[in-house]
This record gives sequence, C-alpha cells and structure tokens, in this order.
Amino acid sequence: MTLSIWRYAHLALAIISSLFLLILAVTGVILAVDAIYEKTPPFRVTETENITLAQVVPTLREVYPEIIEISVDHNQFVSIDAMDEEGNMVQGYINPTTGEVLGELQTKSDFIQWTTALHRSLFLKTPGRIIIGAVSFLLMLITIVGLVLIIKRQQGIRHFFDKINKDFFAQYFHVVSGRLLLIPIFIIALTGTYLFMIRLNLIPKPTENVEHPLAEEVEGEIIPVEEFPIFKETKLVDIEKLEFPFMPDDPDEFFVLKLRDRTVTINQISGAPVEETHFAYTEVLEKLNLNLHTGRTNILWAIILGIASLNIVFFIYTGFVITFKRTRTKVKNKYKAEEAQIILLVGSENGSTLFFANQILKQLLADGKTAHLTEMNQYRIFPQAERLLVFTSTFGQGTAPTNALQFEKLVAQFPQSQPVHFSVVGFGSKSYTDFCGYAETVDKLLAQQSWANRYLDLYTVNDKSTDEFVQWATAWTEKSLIPLATAPTLYSEKVAGLQKLKVVEKTVVTDENSTFKVLLKPISKVKFQSGDLLTVYPANDNRERFYSIGGNDGCIQLMVKLHPQGLGSGYLHDLTENQIIEGRVLANPNFHLPKQVPSVMMIANGTGIAPFLGMVMENNQQLPLYLYVGFRYNNSLAKQYQEFATAHINKKQLHSCQFAFSREQTSQYVMDLIRRDADFFTEQLEKGGVIMICGSLNMQHDVEAVLDNMTQQRYNKPLRHYKEQNQILTDCY
Repeated sequence: MTLSIWRYAHLALAIISSLFLLILAVTGVILAVDAIYEKTPPFRVTETENITLAQVVPTLREVYPEIIEISVDHNQFVSIDAMDEEGNMVQGYINPTTGEVLGELQTKSDFIQWTTALHRSLFLKTPGRIIIGAVSFLLMLITIVGLVLIIKRQQGIRHFFDKINKDFFAQYFHVVSGRLLLIPIFIIALTGTYLFMIRLNLIPKPTENVEHPLAEEVEGEIIPVEEFPIFKETKLVDIEKLEFPFMPDDPDEFFVLKLRDRTVTINQISGAPVEETHFAYTEVLEKLNLNLHTGRTNILWAIILGIASLNIVFFIYTGFVITFKRTRTKVKNKYKAEEAQIILLVGSENGSTLFFANQILKQLLADGKTAHLTEMNQYRIFPQAERLLVFTSTFGQGTAPTNALQFEKLVAQFPQSQPVHFSVVGFGSKSYTDFCGYAETVDKLLAQQSWANRYLDLYTVNDKSTDEFVQWATAWTEKSLIPLATAPTLYSEKVAGLQKLKVVEKTVVTDENSTFKVLLKPISKVKFQSGDLLTVYPANDNRERFYSIGGNDGCIQLMVKLHPQGLGSGYLHDLTENQIIEGRVLANPNFHLPKQVPSVMMIANGTGIAPFLGMVMENNQQLPLYLYVGFRYNNSLAKQYQEFATAHINKKQLHSCQFAFSREQTSQYVMDLIRRDADFFTEQLEKGGVIMICGSLNMQHDVEAVLDNMTQQRYNKPLRHYKEQNQILTDCY
C-alpha cells in the first residue's frame, strides 16, 4: 500500500473522530491530574507490602471492638468501617499497624464526577458508551496507521528514531511527539476499547466456585486469627477488602476475603477456606485495563497518561495545521500543460516546496509567459515545452516524496519529442546524510535523456533558506532574461500584510519622457529602506507587480515607465493625488546600501535609478558613492537627475555622477562609461568596493560582461570571484 493511502486513512480517521477525541483528551487530562492529586494526602502506608493479615487483624480488634470491614484501595490507602470502645462509628483511613485514624474518607468532587461521566458516556448512558468505545477503537487505528507512516517516512523500523527534518513546527512536533508517546496513546486506546466491550457485556465474565470440605472441628478449641494459614500468607497489599463476621465465635459466620483474582470465604473458628469464587481471566484483565487506562495505581504512569492525553489535543491541532499547509497553496494554472512553454514540476511532502514553485509560477504568468505547474507524478508529454523546472524535496533516506514516486518510470515512458532545457532545485536539510539525495537522482536522470539539455547546475536549498533559493532565481533570471524576484522576503511563507498608502505626488508623462514619479506615504508606520520592493495588485487579484523603492523623507518613491497596455504602469499612472491604494512592502536586504565598505559604484538605466536616488539621500555617513546612469535622451527628466546629483555632491552624499545617452548625437551607453573608467572599477573591486546594478536584465548582462573582461585582464580573476564575496549586488528586471 502506498504512503499516500496510509496518509489519507490517517487523516480520514482523525477527521471522523476529532470532536470526540478532543472531548476525551481534555477530560483525560483532568482525570489524570486528579489521579495524581488523590495520591498526595498522607494516607499511604508503605508497610502494606510487608505486613500480613495475621499481623493486622489482631491489632485492629484490640483497638476496635466491632469491625465491619477493612479495605485497601488502588492508592494503597487502608480504610476501616468499625465501632470504637465508646460505641462511635469510625469510617476513615487508618494506619493498619496501630489502628490510628489518619483522615476522613475522600470523595470525588462534583466537578470530577461530572468529568468522569462525560469521559465515560458523554452523559448519554449506553449510546454514549458505544460512541466512546467506537472513538477509542478509531484512536487505536489512528495510532497503528501513524506508526506505519513513521516507519515508511523513516524507510524502515531501524530508522524509527532517526532525526526528523524540521520543515515547520507543527510537522516536527506531530512526528517527534508521536514517536515518543506512541505506546502510551496506544495503551489508552486499547484499554478504552476493552473497557467499553466489558461494560456492554460483549466479553463474558464467567466465575468458578470451589467448595472446601470443612475440617473436623476440635471441640472447645478455637484457632487464633494470627494462626490462620491464609492470613499468614496474605499480604495487605494483595487484598481489596476483608469483611468480618457479624457474630464472633459463631461457626455460621465467616470472614470474606476479596483478593484481586478471587473471593475466599473463611471459617472464623478453624481458619480454613470454606468456599472460593475464582474470577474469570477477563475480570482480572478488566482491572488491569482500568489501572492502565486511569493511572490510578501509579503516580508516574498517571503523569505519562496526562501528558499523552494533552498531546492528543496537540495532535489534533498540529494534524490539521499540516493538512492546511499541504492544501493552502492554491495553484492557479492559467494554461493547460499541453500549451505551456514552461513546465514546473513539484515533488513535495509537506507543501513547503510547492509554495516556492507556486511563487515562481505566479511571476511567470504575471510576465505573460505560458507556464503550467503540476506534480512530478503527472509528468507526461508536453508538446510545447521549452523549459522544465523541477522543484523537489527528498523523503526518508534519499527517496522520492509521495507525489514523485512515479516520476522515474514516467520519464522513461514519455520522452519529449523536442529539446527541453531543464533546471533542478533540491530542498532538504543538511542534518541528513542524504541531503537533497532525490534531487541529485532527478538531475542525473534528466541529464541522461537525449531530449533534455542542462540549463543550470543542480541548486540545493537547506532548511527552506530563501537566500539560497534566491541564488537559483538570480542565476535563472540572468541566463533566461525572464525576470524573477530576487528579494528573499517574497519566498517567505510569512509575508507582510497589505498596507494602505496615500498618493502624495505623481508626475505626468510627456511626448519626450514616458517615465513618471509616484510618491506614496504609508498611512501607518512601515519599515522600509531604499532597495526594498513594493508589490501592488493592479487587477485586485493575485497578479503582482514589483517596483524598487527609493526612500524620500519617509515616503516611498517609485520611478515608473509607462508601457502601452502595461497593467502595472497603467494602474500607477492613473492614480491621483490623495488617492488611497493598498500594497505590500517586501524587504530586500540583498540590495540595501552596504555599510563599512570602501566605496559603492551604482550602475543603472531607466527607472533602475529609483532606489539609488533614495540611497543617496539616506547617505548621511558620507560613504563614497559613484553613480553611473544610462538614458536614451538628455531630456527634462535627465536634467532633473543631473540637478539632483549636483545638489547631493555639494552635500557630500554623492561623490560623482556620470550620465550616458544612447539616442543623442553623441551616442553612449553606460558600458562605455565603465570601459572608460576600467582602472577605477577594478581597483575599487580589489579594495573591497561594491558594485550595485539596477535596471533591465539586458543591461545587467552587458555590464557584467564588460566587468568580467576587465577583472580577467587586470587581476586574472573572473567577476564570479567578486560575486562570491558579495561585491556585486543586482536588482534587475
């Protein structure tokens, strides 16, 4: 049976019984606490394991002229029902070696009696007992199925206690506590089921009577009770009750001794057993089940039962959290698999990997790409596919997650008829020896296919690291020129809420300038820095548009180019002053102004200048900033930027600013400025300086190609060397 069937069975059983399990678990915790509390009064006598009835009975008869019975309860408290020398009734806990009264008999409070009734029958008597019995049985099945799931998850019983990958707290707690408390919970379920069957007489309790012929009585001779063989053999700890004869020395009156497994009638003259009633093994088993189910005989076991019962409450909660997380990521495929050019395949056990893949899907769709996301088990012929993105976790000891178990067989069965570029991203935890083992398997499998062309090397993500995932997104973006967000916050499951923003200023576009400025003031306090992102939803749906933020006196400043039929730019262009909009501010720490570096060279084209404007205004530490900007025309907007640069150079917030205009008579690109200042750029990089690039992906490619050539020639080092030192920061689109 596959893992998914066991998982669905586990979930179905939990859903069916969850409400009643919650009631039983909460009341079980209360009753376990009561079982612990009732053992605290000082009524216990430790000598019950050593002293016999032959020692106790004579002593008590000296203190109490008339004794009806003595009892030993499950707490090993000895109680007596008797009459003292003054004719007063005595009912209480006693010290059996002295007869001293230790305290009054304890009775359960109304609350505990109410809780007990709720726990046993839901106040519904027989129908309630049937429901409780059925729920106990379901809990037993849930425990068994949970055991199977853990064994399958750990790839065998020998790995049962191997370390669990902490995907998220609910999943980790559910599995770890399940392993630790599996036996106590199973015992609770098993004993509850057995007691239900006993109480409804579904299991017979036959008894066996054994008669003993009376030994010949010696006339006039009475054997003292301390010489009764059965009293000398019976320890106080082994009895439940001893009933005394109503009339002393009357041969027709007897002692009645109730033990755990039988009741013995004893002649009070000779001390010989007259009759024994042996309980059926089912009745003995009933007492054992009752003790195990309630913890009434052992304080340590009562504590364990209380913890296990409380854990059932958390099991219910964490179980539904796990289910919610697995199903909450809503995949909205705009295109069918047969018409998509980009196919995203997901192998995910707990839904975390699916979340990352779905974030990529939404961006691809927002960029107008025909993309489709599906499980790896749904792999088939994709006739229009040009790119294949595989996001997969690793399950157990390097094996496939549930929804990828058929992938290898399907790849062999359905070879694609056209060349397809593939990229594999593995998710896992380095605490496992088989870190991303299945992703490695998939990567090698695809590399062996004649139709598959490697697009990027295998990327791995440890413990859902958004920074590591962004490394893949950045590499894929740079190579494909298809923009993906590189702000780690976007790939975090804890996304900031929507903020209300007021339009403070919006400039207009002209025939010579299609770029406009939008200044937004947060209604409530929002933390942001220049280089962060603002997400807006132009169509009031899931289609997101991202804009780099520049800070401006506590406001969010955007520089936007109006595109014909552009959804995001058109939405922002139509805003009016004082209008209130909603947006989401996403932290982008990988593109914040560095601190404690020798210098920062800022390279931008078009609207990519927006975050740099904010960084310049925020540069109160007078960090050496060098701005290189490329525009098409030296128009009025460019002149405003030149005036801005001059003002902040005078304030020593900017060291220098260089402009290039590609469509003017003297055509020049920003790459030309970089080549001109090649010595400066390479020297600053070698000293630890940082280059920041913001603008179009094409510009980024061209700039990085120029820089790479320069560093190779000057220091025989590829640009990659400086990237690894976090000296090249990019935010391009």
